[in-house]
Amino acid sequence: MSIRNRTLSALAAAASILALGAGAASAAELKLMFQGDPFEIAAIQGAAARFEAAHPGTRIELINTPHDAYNEKFGAMASAGNLPDILQLDAPFLANYVWSGYLQPVSGLVDQALLADMTPSNVAQGTYPPDKGLYAIGLTDSTVVLYGSRKQLEAAKIRIPTSVADAWTRKEFEGALKTLKASGAKWPIDLFRGYGTKTEWITYAYEPILESMGCDLIDRTSWKSEGTLDSQACVDAATMMQTWVKEGWVVPQSAGTNQFYAEGRPAALAWGGHWVYAEAKAAMGDDLVAMPLPKFGQKSASPNGTWIFGINKEAADPKLAGQFLSFMLADADYRKAYEEHTGFPGLKSFAAASPVYAANGPMAIAFAQASESAVPRPPHPAYPTITLAFQQAMTNIFDGADPKSELTEAAQKIDADIEDNDGYEPFGGN
Repeated sequence: MSIRNRTLSALAAAASILALGAGAASAAELKLMFQGDPFEIAAIQGAAARFEAAHPGTRIELINTPHDAYNEKFGAMASAGNLPDILQLDAPFLANYVWSGYLQPVSGLVDQALLADMTPSNVAQGTYPPDKGLYAIGLTDSTVVLYGSRKQLEAAKIRIPTSVADAWTRKEFEGALKTLKASGAKWPIDLFRGYGTKTEWITYAYEPILESMGCDLIDRTSWKSEGTLDSQACVDAATMMQTWVKEGWVVPQSAGTNQFYAEGRPAALAWGGHWVYAEAKAAMGDDLVAMPLPKFGQKSASPNGTWIFGINKEAADPKLAGQFLSFMLADADYRKAYEEHTGFPGLKSFAAASPVYAANGPMAIAFAQASESAVPRPPHPAYPTITLAFQQAMTNIFDGADPKSELTEAAQKIDADIEDNDGYEPFGGN
């Protein structure tokens, strides 16, 4: 039996044991707060219904919250001391949630076969640095790749990289933008600025450029931002991105959220999330090619992290919460829903079963990035301040503001928040 089949068999057996063992348990109730696209809502609803059927007397109350209002509602529920048993959370906010006392480790609650099946990137997004505990888990992770039109690239005699090690350098990337512009592309690249200036996209998608050029949003040892975010390396990175906009190479925010596979193909390249693949493939067919993010400096870097599930520290029945998460993540129909929407694998068995991400698949390069170049956003309780400060700075920089001044102001905001919270002990720092 292959490793993949042994893993899937173990997960299926674990789900069956959980269903049989808990079927005779006394009546219980779980509350789950989540967000997502329509298919995700349906997938969670279906898994909850099947769990209830396998556990007579158990009821799962689903609290579906719109994505854009999720953090606001979470904050209100936390203030009222009324958080549900199972919480969905965006991975970079995990450190803040654990530090605030909202979560407990999932190890010992979620089935061991699932924990062993997690990719290193999935483990990283669910881990709290001070105690190295795993506080959240999910079926999926995420990444960003460089999409292109094979026909346009070949016509312009632009090399198509096929591995992380083979990624374009900064010189090659900017050379490609110049060539594509000269060859008639309205915009050489869509950076998906249309997602807006207050979304996590700016930090998620663009921080890897800073990482590749040798800097970061914050020093991950001293947990101090001044001297790091406003360092010359970060200023150079921000100035470089600003230049792309000034040269007319980047799709403007006003053009919306997709100019890459839109009618007429006005953008030749796209700096897009893995979720872009399905619609782009439907529109472009075999002309679509996925490439690794460029290597702008001495190392390659790519983002990771998505919405994952944790268990409330005050959950009425943590064991039952862990049983439901184990059931849902191993559930065949739940997995099928994500496979049909090209969900990015956070479990090795899910990746092996995917024709998109498996070896030689059209998005195999995306999965390779997860193990070869993924860098989590800063796992620090101050992350809500970190991301807001960086988003505002980059928005202003794209609009023409001085990169050094903007990054310095952002670094000062971050350090002030950390100082106001006495260093967020046990992180230390200021």
